[in-house]
Amino acid sequence: MGSTAARPVRVKDVTIGDGRPVVIVPVLGATPAELRAQVVGLSGRRVDVVEWRVDHFAALTDIPAVLDAARALVRLLGPVPLLVTCRTRTEGGVADLDPQSYGELLSALASSGAADLLDVEHRRPGDVVAGIVTAARRHGVKVVASEHDFTTTPPAEEIVRRLREMQELGVDLAKIAVMPRSRADVLALLDATRQVSEEHPEVPVITMSMGPLGVVSRLAGHLFGSAATFASAGTASAPGQVDVEGVRTVLDVLDRAQGAGAAREPGPA
Repeated sequence: MGSTAARPVRVKDVTIGDGRPVVIVPVLGATPAELRAQVVGLSGRRVDVVEWRVDHFAALTDIPAVLDAARALVRLLGPVPLLVTCRTRTEGGVADLDPQSYGELLSALASSGAADLLDVEHRRPGDVVAGIVTAARRHGVKVVASEHDFTTTPPAEEIVRRLREMQELGVDLAKIAVMPRSRADVLALLDATRQVSEEHPEVPVITMSMGPLGVVSRLAGHLFGSAATFASAGTASAPGQVDVEGVRTVLDVLDRAQGAGAAREPGPA
């Protein structure tokens, strides 16, 4: 076990990394009107954080328009934190931005107060990542370093290495998503999650095994140390996402089972 204490991330009224899984739901509107309609549609649903997948925004290269849309979302969401993500094609998104444009967009978002959390792709050039992280730190925006592999699942030790590399960037959260080809791949992801969350809890991790085979990691990943899960509310933004109501139902069942298990003496199953 590592000697460093866990440091949950507090964003508005939401705590990420305290053992209870945070449910994040993406919105993928191409226009401000579509985004507003999608956010309004979340009313009454148990959503902890809303993720704006800005790579789906039609005016992606118009930074003032992006900032205006982000500020409108922040106002509309009120106490619900906004995570802004610009997912590039190499990481499974739709944005075709060169490193400089990517860095300028995310640094502008960090500096504007138009986001509570900002996703930064770990595999962008090091100077670009460092610049975004510095801007976010300066303006109190939390950073999620992320990496996505849509073709395979590395061995558990490689997943651990990548998560540790992200943790050491000075970010607030480290996220990895991988594609399983077997049940053993899903177990590798879960074991890597357990190892990092136990030995290096100072930066909470968010992990998932994608596609139908990996659904268990989205529903029970917190039992292995994942701090959050992504759910859909209409259109999924990644393979294997489950509707937010289904996710909440499973989380409630697991929560009750854990509470009951802690309250009774060990005995036959």
